[in-house]
Amino acid sequence: MTCPLTSKPRWERRKEARPHELLSAALDLFVERGFASTRLEDVAKRAGVSKGTLYLYFTNKEELFKAVVRENLVPELGQAEELVVSYDGDTVSLFYEFILAWWERVGSTKLSGITKLVMAEAGNFPELARFYHDEVNLRGSALISRLLERGIARGEFRAVDTQALTRVICAPILMLTLWKHSFDACQAEIIEPHAYLKSFIDLCLNGLLIRPLAP
Repeated sequence: MTCPLTSKPRWERRKEARPHELLSAALDLFVERGFASTRLEDVAKRAGVSKGTLYLYFTNKEELFKAVVRENLVPELGQAEELVVSYDGDTVSLFYEFILAWWERVGSTKLSGITKLVMAEAGNFPELARFYHDEVNLRGSALISRLLERGIARGEFRAVDTQALTRVICAPILMLTLWKHSFDACQAEIIEPHAYLKSFIDLCLNGLLIRPLAP
C-alpha cells in the first residue's frame, strides 16, 4: 500500500526546487525559440509543474525573462568583477584571462543565446531590451573600461579613450556570439572560437601596449 506521505505530485514534493527548475526550463526555451514564441505553459510543462504553479512565482513572461537574466547572467558579471578587482598580476595577463573566461563561462554556453535573443527581438520588446542593457550591457561595459583604466594607471597601456575603446572591444565579441547562434548552428561556416579570440586579443594588446608584443 502506498504511503500517503510519499504519493504527492512531483511539484508538491519538490517545492524548494520549483523556481530553479522553472528558470532552467525558461532559459532552454528562450534560447531555442526566442522570447515571442516561448509560451508559459511550455515552460511549466518542461519544468514538470502546472501552469498555475508557475504563476505562483512569476506573474508574466516578462518577469520570468528578467529572472532568467538575473539568475544566470548577473552572477557571471559578479564573478568577472571580482576577478578584475582582486587580480594581482599584470594587465596583459588579466586581459587574456578576462576574455577567455567570458567565453568559457558565457559565450560557449546556452547563456550566450540570451544576447542573441535580445538583439533579434529588441524592436518588438523594447522594454526588455532596455532592462538587459541596464542590468547586463552597462555593467559589462563598465567592467571592461575599468580593466583598461587599470592598465593605463599601471603604465602598461597607452592612454586611450576607454569608453570608446570599450565599444570597439565589445563588437567582435558580440559578433562571435551571434555567429555561434546563426551560421555555426546551420553549419554554414564554423568559426573556431579560441583561434578567433586569440587573434582578437593579440590585435587589442598590440594596439594598447606602449611596447607591442613581439610576434
